[in-house]
Amino acid sequence: MKNFKTIAIALLVAASTTVATAQTKKVDVSKSKISWVGKKVTGQHTGTVNLKDGALVFDGKKLKGGSFTVDMNSIAVIDLTADQGKEKLEGHLKAEDFFGTAKYATSKLVFKTIAAGKTAGTYTVTADLTIKEKTNPVTFDITVKGNTATTSFSVDRTKYDIEYGSGSFFEGLGDKTINDNFDLTVSLQF
Repeated sequence: MKNFKTIAIALLVAASTTVATAQTKKVDVSKSKISWVGKKVTGQHTGTVNLKDGALVFDGKKLKGGSFTVDMNSIAVIDLTADQGKEKLEGHLKAEDFFGTAKYATSKLVFKTIAAGKTAGTYTVTADLTIKEKTNPVTFDITVKGNTATTSFSVDRTKYDIEYGSGSFFEGLGDKTINDNFDLTVSLQF
């Protein structure tokens, strides 16, 4: 019985030590940025979308987790002006045939696995990305330095039922074809 108590106490101390070393760092959404690029046969458009909230989890200095919520209603086009169709494109991106922001106001990204990368402070992350209530895995490298983290990756929009203008689903689109993938560049401050 004495041995059992000693083992139980040792396990309790070990568990509390593990919990104590994990630290959740909230992302400063006002200083963080998500930029996007959508390409089509005749060019591309660029823009931003805002984080609603997010956090990274560390064990000491090692990245151990993360989760983020994106405000899809904040999607903005930055390469056009009002007289070039900025509001029209933003409205179309928010419409049901793209992100459907009236019904799907947020998207989520939740880290599932994290492996050490090739250089110090770099990690390979596989995460669940949820857009329009569809969840698919995405894998990307993220670099953490001081109180910042950066990453870039591509998302196949058709996996989230965003098929508008996709040559994978519609024939004869010609120069109206929009690439299935869009690119994200993310800069986080915490």
